[in-house]
Amino acid sequence: MAKAESFIKGTIILAMAALVARVLGLAQRVPLEHLLGFTGDAAFSIANNVYLMLLAVATAGIPSTLSKMVSERYALGRPHEAQRIYYAALLFAGAAGIVMTLLLYFGAPYYAAMSKEPAAALSLQAIAPSLLLFPTIAMMRGYFQGRNMMIAGGISQIVEQFARVFTAILLAYLLLRIGYGDVEVAAGASFGSVLGSIGAFAVMIYFTFKLRKQDAANRLEMKAAGEESVIPLGLIYKDIFKLSIPIVIASLTIPAVNIIDSSIIKPLLIDQVGNLAATASLGILGQRAQSIAGIPPILAIALSTSLIPIISAAYARKEQENLQKQMTLALRISVLTGVPIVLMLATAAYCINGLLFSSRDSVGADAPSIMALLTICTIFQITMMTSNSMLIGINKVNLSMVHVLAGIALKLVLSLVLSQFLGIYGIIAATGLCFVLITILNLRSLHQVVNFSVLGSRWPGFLITVVVLGLVGLGLNQAGIGLTAWMNDRVAFFLGCCMVGIATLILYPVMLVLLRVVRAEELSSYPKPLRKLLSPLMRLQSRKA
Repeated sequence: MAKAESFIKGTIILAMAALVARVLGLAQRVPLEHLLGFTGDAAFSIANNVYLMLLAVATAGIPSTLSKMVSERYALGRPHEAQRIYYAALLFAGAAGIVMTLLLYFGAPYYAAMSKEPAAALSLQAIAPSLLLFPTIAMMRGYFQGRNMMIAGGISQIVEQFARVFTAILLAYLLLRIGYGDVEVAAGASFGSVLGSIGAFAVMIYFTFKLRKQDAANRLEMKAAGEESVIPLGLIYKDIFKLSIPIVIASLTIPAVNIIDSSIIKPLLIDQVGNLAATASLGILGQRAQSIAGIPPILAIALSTSLIPIISAAYARKEQENLQKQMTLALRISVLTGVPIVLMLATAAYCINGLLFSSRDSVGADAPSIMALLTICTIFQITMMTSNSMLIGINKVNLSMVHVLAGIALKLVLSLVLSQFLGIYGIIAATGLCFVLITILNLRSLHQVVNFSVLGSRWPGFLITVVVLGLVGLGLNQAGIGLTAWMNDRVAFFLGCCMVGIATLILYPVMLVLLRVVRAEELSSYPKPLRKLLSPLMRLQSRKA
């Protein structure tokens, strides 16, 4: 029970931090979307996606590997080895930061030209210096997660977003007031990531000093016992890269999908719809749709991050029953909590677009449809991310890597094919099918190791819940649109969003209980907040029974 509570606590901390970060990120996108034209939107989106891709290449694998290796060393009573591994990871981070910064800065004009958006070059160069610190920040977060201290990474993430968002909006506004054009304003907004990296690094340094005394005591104890040995750096790097390269590839799914879209949307669509409409589609997908669609997977990201050290420790100790329990709990929570958010955002897409973003209906009339379709795809992103972390935790990183490569290959092929018939919607549909394929392959491999069932025979009741809530949400969204005839548009859209959100939050748990998707006898296995929410509703189930 203590391990389960620790897992849940770590997940909640990371989820809250990710939620705050995502809300701040959306808070940044909204004013920027009003300050920038379609060219600026496209340039900022390209810069952000390339930056995230390079950051994932430089850091995604090793922090996860570091978290796994550190948690295993502490579980086995060898903290001195964990410290040595951490030192090696920091050395690599410094070198990776320099290389990635130079690569992005000098390669910016070439990539912008390839994407048929030369205006993105300046934004790419403005965001490049942030890569100097982020690899080191990522290693520090991985180490603290391995020590089961999620609060350090959570606070650094929030500070990073505050600094980045404030700087981006301020610089964009000042440059616009001074008289600079769309290209320079987008570059100023991109530079906000540099200030964000400085803020996050300062937080991690603070928590490092707090841990210094404890780590020093551990080293003295090991020296006194004569148990401390120095692991050669070469051996550490061999072990790290053996594990991290597959993890890097497995972690690249979302950045790879986004950079694929940034790279191919204009080349594929420009002959179909023209340069202006293709640029608008790229800007809508990058600035509006990706920011909204990034909200549902927040809990899955937290689950995935906190899941690896927990599962790694259970796997190292060969605690099969605990391993099965944690996997079942993680998948069930990710599905049950992800779907209502997807339903709210997808069905209310028109009202959300009207409320948050500027209206350029002559070119961007399809924005709500693009936002809704991409958001629907994220339910499979949630299951993909959670199952990916499970494979990594049980030392099946190579399988995870193969599955991701298969999914990305499918994404590329289907994007090229479907875009010819469906345009931007074909490219988004290819993204969803990529996530579906990876999820299916992951779950098949996991079942060969651990037998678990997420919902089992309850799937029909769950699907009925989804269909009913989807229809209710669409109806209330339409009602919000209808209110524009009686009041200010943004007020009407706000009321529409509220109606969809409130109806979903009320009906979803009620239907889960009535249709016995969630049952009274299993309530004790759920996190405490969910128990408090569902316990009063269980009377409905008993009456029905």
